[in-house]
Amino acid sequence: HSGVKNAAVKARMDAMSGIGAEMKILGQMAKGVTVFDQTAARAAAAGIAKHAAGTPVLFEADEDDPKSEAKAEIWTNFDDFVKKSQNLEGIAAGLSTTIASEADLGIAMKSLGASCHACHKAYRE
Repeated sequence: HSGVKNAAVKARMDAMSGIGAEMKILGQMAKGVTVFDQTAARAAAAGIAKHAAGTPVLFEADEDDPKSEAKAEIWTNFDDFVKKSQNLEGIAAGLSTTIASEADLGIAMKSLGASCHACHKAYRE
């Protein structure tokens, strides 16, 4: 994200990176790279929910930057974009209180990944 000049675009990129960092925590536990930690897993899911909740506000203004990966369709289909963000928020919020074992991580990663992919496919370059 170096070289981004538009502060609004940088804020969006930082929020998306935050989701990615939380997904990495869950993914490493799911793959056995790190030991399962229920508290950390739930905190990562809560972090994803928090970032997802703030996403629509970050994209309200149609801001651009040469480094941006956001497609123009975000603003022409903003209601759908918001629904996709709310879907991620809901999934992650639910997981933040229900992840109880390492076995739960596979299901969590599948549902979170599908939600992320749906939005990225439609709205990310």
